[in-house]
Amino acid sequence: MTYIEEGFETGPIRPPSEAGSYLVRLTRGCPWNRCTFCTTYKRERFQIRELAEVLADIDSMARIRERLLSAGPMMRPSSSHEWMVANAIGGGDATLFLQDGDSLSAKPAYILAVLEHLKKRLPQITRITTYARSRTISHRDLDLLKSYRELGLNRIHIGMETAHDPLLKLIEKGVDFDTHVKAGRRVVEAGIELSEYVMPGIGGREMSEGHARDTAKAISLIDPHFVRLRTLCLHPKMKISSTFADGTLTRASDEDIVDEIRSFVAQLVVTRTRLASDHILNLLGELEGDVANEKERLLAICDRYRALDKYEKRLFEVGRRSGTMQVLGDLARPLYRERAKSILDQLIEEDGEDNLDKALWSLTGRSV
Repeated sequence: MTYIEEGFETGPIRPPSEAGSYLVRLTRGCPWNRCTFCTTYKRERFQIRELAEVLADIDSMARIRERLLSAGPMMRPSSSHEWMVANAIGGGDATLFLQDGDSLSAKPAYILAVLEHLKKRLPQITRITTYARSRTISHRDLDLLKSYRELGLNRIHIGMETAHDPLLKLIEKGVDFDTHVKAGRRVVEAGIELSEYVMPGIGGREMSEGHARDTAKAISLIDPHFVRLRTLCLHPKMKISSTFADGTLTRASDEDIVDEIRSFVAQLVVTRTRLASDHILNLLGELEGDVANEKERLLAICDRYRALDKYEKRLFEVGRRSGTMQVLGDLARPLYRERAKSILDQLIEEDGEDNLDKALWSLTGRSV
């Protein structure tokens, strides 16, 4: 939920990797806002905030930081804006995230002014990060991105989701394979760290092969610093839900999705990319590592799950979705097994074994 207090405003989301960061809101909503899998900004009209408001927010954060630091560790924050600043200080006092969905859609002079002000008022910050759309980045020249980097913007998160053109069209992403590659390579060439988000399961069973193949091809051409997995989680309010409800796509099971991820990873040819599975939506949260040097280990994690019998797969799926288990090794821990078994038995009793996938999907939705 958006809140405005004592002169600064924050948006609704940020990446998990920015949990300990200052949050500075440049825009409200998303300039595209048509992706069928996203509901985050559907009720919000896109706006670029007045530059003076944003600069005042930064000033407010700097004043609060100075007050908290001077008061020492015994001071307890008394408002949500103080908690945010205290959280950022506790997180290392060195990272900052620019909100909302596509901050770099603002004019270059605006972005430069914000970055210059951040350098002046919060000079201790060593990492500034933002979301951006491939389409937006593709319209920014290399020298401009380099000037952003020189002023401190050193990581960009792009929601690729997929690079399979038929699927990109179906989910109304507003970009194609070539635009994804052009934008990603431009960020990397500018010397900015790049996180690309990939969405396993978004193509259902019908488009899974093309999704894995073309996305791996695009990532290999870009060679980003990170690929972050965000497994599709359907919600009735998502427009994409009708694509599955009408039979255009068939929802993939956890087993199907692990197969898809394995195929994607196996086809990657990269030198610097680190795979990150840093979200509860992902079944295999332990699927993290340097692809170039640890590909076989990553594939082996997928294969460990694939080799489980049906019951063990279900037990782990329930354990992971309920928060009882985190890694495949938890299957060997009696207490964790017992907790997961209790939930699994209850789901089967309430929904029937034939409807277990639906029950697990519901459990996944509640865990987000």
